[in-house]
Amino acid sequence: MDDFDRFVNDLQREIDERTHALYSDKVLAEVRNPRNMSRMDAPDAYASVRGPCGDTMKMYLRLDGERIIEATFTTDGCGPTVASGSKLTTMVQGMSLAEADALTPDDLLAALDGLPAEHVHCAVLAVDTLHQALANQHP
Repeated sequence: MDDFDRFVNDLQREIDERTHALYSDKVLAEVRNPRNMSRMDAPDAYASVRGPCGDTMKMYLRLDGERIIEATFTTDGCGPTVASGSKLTTMVQGMSLAEADALTPDDLLAALDGLPAEHVHCAVLAVDTLHQALANQHP
């Protein structure tokens, strides 16, 4: 291994250590392999919300009566926003509309094992988008 390869390996190790110090394993798993991150054709409910940081999240819901049977999202946001959308859409599948509407950012933060204070707004954005989608149901 030459000096450059050693430098790159050391740098990557340092980046990984710093990342693990900031984010839980659950957050990192959602960022690395986001679930439900896609548009949905003809959703029963939809919302697009822009957060205070400039990130936008779109959420698409497929309903069966009073139950969410599928949830997807897209975002132009950062890793914690992706993690929040991924985890939330997974959480709400199978929930009643009332259960989903009762979810709070704290519920999502608990499911992610927390976020750094400067990224809590990402969980707020995801939950706000869900609530707006629930309010925008198509008859």
